[in-house]
Amino acid sequence: MSFTIQEIATALGAPAEGDLDVKVTGAAEPATAGPQDLALAMDPKYAGGLTEGAAQAALLWAGADWQAMGLKAAIFAPRARLAMAGLTRMMDPGPEIATGIHPTAVVDPTAMIGAGAAIGPYAVIGARARIGANARIAAHAVVAEDARIGDDALLMYGVRICARVKIGDRFIAQPGATVGGDGFSFVTPEKSAVEAVRETLGDTGSSRQQHYTRIHSLGAVTIGNDVELGANSTIDRGTIRDTQVGSGTKIDNLVQVGHNVQIGEDCLLCGLVGVAGSARIGNRVVLAGQVGVNDNIFVGDDVIAGGATKIFSNAPAGRVLLGYPAMRMETHIEAYKGLRRLPRLFAQVAALQKAVSKLAERD
Repeated sequence: MSFTIQEIATALGAPAEGDLDVKVTGAAEPATAGPQDLALAMDPKYAGGLTEGAAQAALLWAGADWQAMGLKAAIFAPRARLAMAGLTRMMDPGPEIATGIHPTAVVDPTAMIGAGAAIGPYAVIGARARIGANARIAAHAVVAEDARIGDDALLMYGVRICARVKIGDRFIAQPGATVGGDGFSFVTPEKSAVEAVRETLGDTGSSRQQHYTRIHSLGAVTIGNDVELGANSTIDRGTIRDTQVGSGTKIDNLVQVGHNVQIGEDCLLCGLVGVAGSARIGNRVVLAGQVGVNDNIFVGDDVIAGGATKIFSNAPAGRVLLGYPAMRMETHIEAYKGLRRLPRLFAQVAALQKAVSKLAERD
């Protein structure tokens, strides 16, 4: 594919100057850009690389002197990352999946496939499943019985959408993601050691070893519009009611969402986040990498939790959290400063004890 500078500027809604008929076929960092690349230098600190590369056109910061840089054309990006979003969307061809159903795909005769949908090699579409218009399903993906997927969805290689799952429009699932596996829920005939510890905060009591009995998951998963799911991430079905993910939420690789969890709209769950069963997450919540959320608690709207934070109790709306256990970020920073001062404090206390001991000996 090739694009003129005018086409790119129009798609980004950004101003452009110079020869707007210059064509590019891709994007590159300034120092490695060739004549057919659009150099990405949205910050002045990257301008030096333009002299090392051979780009004729560049995406620059607002007000940049593009002519002094030896360019034929330039597009100006007042917000760099937003421009990157539009540019990468425009230039990304996505997986090659021919429209229609590949001969090796297995599609149940009762399934409903929307207009313009593309079903790739060895994909499996179960009984009564419904696939929306223009959906793309890559090789070895599975959509099980009674599952529903909206329009313009993209299921990458090896994605598993289990029975009765309901997903809105423009859903994206990266390779290996699974939606609708059974929840991790077990019970013992009598009170278990874990239950005793929960009640006593440490004492296992007289609990003895018992075999675990599986609690089956009768619910499913309901996902809104414009949700993205990262590679090898999982969303478990609910025990009785559905696990829910709100519209606009983005979930990174290797994230685990437990059974009965409710996640609001426009949340970000970064890599290796774990949300335990029946937790409720509000709207616009950001959980950074390796954050853990305890079961049966509530995280309010607009909460931001820094990397590796462990949230054990309800988090009020708007709170910025950090640490193990989670606390206000500013409190955690002060606590960490105090922790780093401990060796010096211990040395001072030891010196003080020694001095006091000497005084006592004199007396």
